[in-house]
Amino acid sequence: MRRTRILALGIAGLTTLALGACGSEDSKSSTGADIVTKGTLTVCSDVPYPPFEDFDKSSPTGFKGFDVDIVSEVAKRLDLKLKIQDSSFDALQSGQALAAGQCDLAASAMTITDDRKKNLDFSDGYYDSKQSLLVPADSKIAAIGDLDGVKVGVQQGTTGKTYTEENAKGADIITFPSDAEMFQAIKAGQVQALLQDLPVNLDHTRDGKFKIVEQYDTSEEYGFAMKKGNSQLVDDVDGALEEMHKDGTYDTIYAKYFTTEN
Repeated sequence: MRRTRILALGIAGLTTLALGACGSEDSKSSTGADIVTKGTLTVCSDVPYPPFEDFDKSSPTGFKGFDVDIVSEVAKRLDLKLKIQDSSFDALQSGQALAAGQCDLAASAMTITDDRKKNLDFSDGYYDSKQSLLVPADSKIAAIGDLDGVKVGVQQGTTGKTYTEENAKGADIITFPSDAEMFQAIKAGQVQALLQDLPVNLDHTRDGKFKIVEQYDTSEEYGFAMKKGNSQLVDDVDGALEEMHKDGTYDTIYAKYFTTEN
């Protein structure tokens, strides 16, 4: 899955952040993991990407969504404060932002892939997703086989883009840095379809102007990404997720955002 925005930090800035994030005793969490700021779990997310993450001025963190609720509970169980900041997805999925010490954890509807594992460590999977094809409600496009010669919007750095490139034969694939820009493009008629994660496309069908014509079971699992080698934090997050599943907290959060089988 997922999306991208142009990385705002220069190489020099990233280098400075990396040096500042080197594991010292002061940066140890209450569980012993190396973190950027003592006592705080710093989380990066590419926003907006509802229902997983979105802006919310009324929230203590300034954000809302499924990922936000999950990491809020994780931070609570690790006895850490939570800080969430908006970031480029491409910097997250590549491992660059985490390696530079910009944050401890990426919570951004990120699919666990072998390629990403080369630069990142992942938590256990916390959400199973599919890909999907979104078109205007009056479109004659009914399947991926109808995309020959059609402009299809995808997001840079995502598994949706990869799936489109491999399966939408003859499609004119247009790459965007974010879901927000993709959705604006289809509303303006600049593209005739969007191929991306099912839950996000479902969010775009709310007003009835767009419809999902196909879903693709790609066996994707979202995971929380962490800096390569930060095994203690991975173990801590996995432990918190396991507790949430056992005591029903995960199911309660899931039901808040997802009412249909995805």
